[in-house]
Amino acid sequence: MLYRTLGKTKEKVSAIGLGGYHLGHPPDPAEAIRIVRSAVDRGINFMDNCWDYYLGESEKRMGAALRDGYRQKVFLMTKFDGRTKDSTARQIDESLERLKTDHIDLIQYHENIRLEDPDRFFAAKGPIEALLEAKKAGKIRYIGFTGHKDPLVHLRMLDVAEQHHFHFDTCQMPLNLMDAHFRSFERMVLPRLVDQEIGVLGMKSMGDGNLLKSGRVKPVECLHYALNLPTSVVITGCESMAILDQAIDAAQTFRPLKRAEVAALLAKTKDAAMTGEFEPFKTTQQFDGTAQHPQWMG
Repeated sequence: MLYRTLGKTKEKVSAIGLGGYHLGHPPDPAEAIRIVRSAVDRGINFMDNCWDYYLGESEKRMGAALRDGYRQKVFLMTKFDGRTKDSTARQIDESLERLKTDHIDLIQYHENIRLEDPDRFFAAKGPIEALLEAKKAGKIRYIGFTGHKDPLVHLRMLDVAEQHHFHFDTCQMPLNLMDAHFRSFERMVLPRLVDQEIGVLGMKSMGDGNLLKSGRVKPVECLHYALNLPTSVVITGCESMAILDQAIDAAQTFRPLKRAEVAALLAKTKDAAMTGEFEPFKTTQQFDGTAQHPQWMG
């Protein structure tokens, strides 16, 4: 397994992270547990999850998998949807209970997808107050934010954070062969994260399979492209052992891509990328959980 440093934290994390959402896919929870433990046994130490995935079932499955000594082997991340202090504090405690742990290594503000979301994060009686209290109490260690809609919203979050003299430890966003051409997080946000030493968490390297539907790219090309960027972790969903094998093989076979190789990959995806058809998380509400369930935000 390839390991990288997570921003300023100096934590060593696997370049491939195990996505939590897909752990809710298998009908049998035992299969999800087997996937998590196999991933850890084979070197993946970065675990992704979220308070709302499968209404908490993904966290419960991961919590069960991390018993018997596995918790000590991983860097555990989850996300919360709260836009108030009270809802954030409640979701942190619920995640701790489901994950069967006394602390979460990294917690992230989920779905920073509206221009007002940065203001909500830093508002009086907002999430930041609950997070700082939780950090002081030892419930969480690091703080980040995520989003998949528009790089302008991420840039605004970084601007508002600077105004409040706050440094995020991580930022999660889509990084893939289509994003490079369309509303590009890679081109607009990534350089700033690198400059500020904020740990870069790449997601949607295959866009939940949508990039593959274009017929332009293969799974290993998607993973290698994302790994070739200055990412700390590329998070990928693995709902089966076969897909886990694919992700680990991509990490083991990865070598820095030559400029000509990158150019060739980008050339064959450009036309397909320009309408956003294969990145529906940017162009539709299909992936906007907090828009579909506003009660999650409190």
